[in-house]
Amino acid sequence: MTDIGKPNILITGTPGAGKSYLCERLAAQLKFTWLDCSKIAKEKNFIEEYDDEYDCPILDEDKLMDYLEPMMAIGGYIVEYHGCDFFPERWFHAVFVVSCPNGTLYDRLKERNYNEKKLTSNIQCEIFGTILEEARESYKSDIVYELKGETKADAERSLKTVKNWYSMWKRK
Repeated sequence: MTDIGKPNILITGTPGAGKSYLCERLAAQLKFTWLDCSKIAKEKNFIEEYDDEYDCPILDEDKLMDYLEPMMAIGGYIVEYHGCDFFPERWFHAVFVVSCPNGTLYDRLKERNYNEKKLTSNIQCEIFGTILEEARESYKSDIVYELKGETKADAERSLKTVKNWYSMWKRK
């Protein structure tokens, strides 16, 4: 994937951390295509089953990977998902993990009407830094970056960080 015109970027983090807000702006400003994997899974029926306990669909990772593979070879994609360890390392030039303080995250997830079990699980995921740890275990350390997503100012700093990364990538 070294001969592509634009890199592929993964934006990941706990639900409610600010991924979508960041992805929307990045896609518009950098002229990348934003792939929201949760949305794609629902639209294309890449769902294995439904988890009643957590009130959420279970992603069929193989179907999603088969669907995304030809696109990733082209480059110029921002991929958004709340997990990251199943995506092939070769797909991404940078992995940005968005984090958010628990109080803010709690309020955002409560506003989305997450049930108590799902809410608690996601808050614990953020407390333990599960997504950041997954990213660091799944990708080379020099392509994993942590971003903050609590406030609009954090989002603007994160946007600037990714845009600066892209500017440096283009110079290589």
